[in-house]
Amino acid sequence: MSLKVYNTLTKQKEEFVPLTPGKVKMYVCGVTPYNHPHIGNARPFITWDVIRRYLEYTGYEVYHIQNFTDIDDKIINTAKKEQVTWDVIANRYIASYFEVMDKLNIRRAHVYPKVSDHIPEIVAMVKELVGKNFAYVVDGDVYYSVETFPDYGKLSGRNIEDMQAGARVDVDDRKKHPMDFALWKSAKPGEPSWESPWGPGRPGWHIECSVMSYKYLGSSFDFHGGGSDLVFPHHENEIAQSEAFTGHEPFVRYWLHNGFITVNEEKMSKSLGNFFLVIDILEHFRPEIVRFFVLSTHYRSPLDFSDERLQEAGRSLERLKTAEANLQQLKKLPANAGGEDAQALVLAAVQAMNEFKAAMDDDFNTALAIGVMFGLAKEINIYHSKVTGGKAGLDAESLEQAGQIYGQMADILGILHANDAAAQDGNAELVDALMDIIIEIRQEARQKKDWATADQIRDKLAATGIVLEDSPQGVRWKRQ
Repeated sequence: MSLKVYNTLTKQKEEFVPLTPGKVKMYVCGVTPYNHPHIGNARPFITWDVIRRYLEYTGYEVYHIQNFTDIDDKIINTAKKEQVTWDVIANRYIASYFEVMDKLNIRRAHVYPKVSDHIPEIVAMVKELVGKNFAYVVDGDVYYSVETFPDYGKLSGRNIEDMQAGARVDVDDRKKHPMDFALWKSAKPGEPSWESPWGPGRPGWHIECSVMSYKYLGSSFDFHGGGSDLVFPHHENEIAQSEAFTGHEPFVRYWLHNGFITVNEEKMSKSLGNFFLVIDILEHFRPEIVRFFVLSTHYRSPLDFSDERLQEAGRSLERLKTAEANLQQLKKLPANAGGEDAQALVLAAVQAMNEFKAAMDDDFNTALAIGVMFGLAKEINIYHSKVTGGKAGLDAESLEQAGQIYGQMADILGILHANDAAAQDGNAELVDALMDIIIEIRQEARQKKDWATADQIRDKLAATGIVLEDSPQGVRWKRQ
């Protein structure tokens, strides 16, 4: 089965055919760093991280670009309130972005371009659009004329008149059409500005992504992603700017947009008081649970956020972690004749991987892929129970094959062992060795009937998020 994706531009699923065989170029709209990232920010970046992981798993060489809008009204207003410069605010929350996304096990993009580092390129593109009569100058401001681009509206599927409702439109009698949008804004007192042919000023919102995607990916590339709220006007305007500038169509081959985060089925917003920062969520839930929660719903569907749903995600994730722990425990046992049970496990794992890939090939359906992983986890647990209960032999090769497949699924989704902080730091083996020592000390205390010491070790480990499980096959540990 070939990969099919839902293209917002064509409103249908299409077979993915890369612009260059074996390579994928993708651009994802990043954050405006005026505050800590919220859960709505996290969803697209988790989504695109899994998309990138899966594309790389299938053999593509991926080049991933994600911008920072570090010049914006919200940043400027926050800086004024704190009486600092705009770049202090931007750099503070860019650092916060990386801290949060690293915890969520999101791999870094190859390039993170910032608006402030691309002013000359922005001025050059705006100048070219003015020269081609796609834009006009009014009192130091430069506006894009939407009426000069016949295909304006092809992404959102609305005509110019319909799109006025709900758009970010400033009342300005100087515009030729109310939907014309700013490419360059003339300087205002107390705001950052740069020199240009039209006087000092700063870029409009939309032009940055056209400039950055063109600089790093060329006049056409494979994927452009972001939230559904960016379809109009931001991505609509990107198409108009970029295709007018280059004369090349299409600007983007496949447009992918994730659904909204809702709270009690209402869109998350500050005005409604249902606005949740990731750093606050992580005080109560492990990053892996948040990531798993996001991936448990298809990326295009609305995702309803609540503590109860996060708790449910945590319980579900534990089932997958139990299967992973059972695999690790079996690897420590002496191997003997495998038999039919071992062969059945391998067959189940191979079948599960085929189903997992089929789910991901169907517009990156992580919800269905996770369901497949639960099925394999069940088979692993059954095999573990038979082996440890003396009802089946342990075949090391079969166990390794099944474990590799389970690990591949986990790595594509970015969960389980792939997300352990210790594993990321390269200290997994050290942690395992230290835990073996602690468990041995506890076992010696129990043999001496020193229950107080044994219980104290167990309780102190539990306080740090590590649970000890006693079984006939020995003691094993896991993170809560």
